[in-house]
Amino acid sequence: MKAIVDGKIIAESNAVIENGGYQYFPPSAVHLDCLEKTPKTAHDLECPHVVQFYDVVVDGKRYERNAWIYESPQPAKQSIKNLVGFWKDVKIV
Repeated sequence: MKAIVDGKIIAESNAVIENGGYQYFPPSAVHLDCLEKTPKTAHDLECPHVVQFYDVVVDGKRYERNAWIYESPQPAKQSIKNLVGFWKDVKIV
């Protein structure tokens, strides 16, 4: 699978895990230089899975909070701990 934004592949892997309708990529398959950590919001701090959101930045264009990682997930999401999920402007194909 590939994660694409503005025609640029930002992640690619055959080891993607689906959970809750989202595809999660191993960090080694993600162009981490395209991700910038965002400050945690009050809503983020309420998340029981300890979520960290990232802006996706491609060719100077910022896609706010389009990626995330569950750093300390509850049992239902343990299989995706520290994997990268994408949404909004990022297409998964």
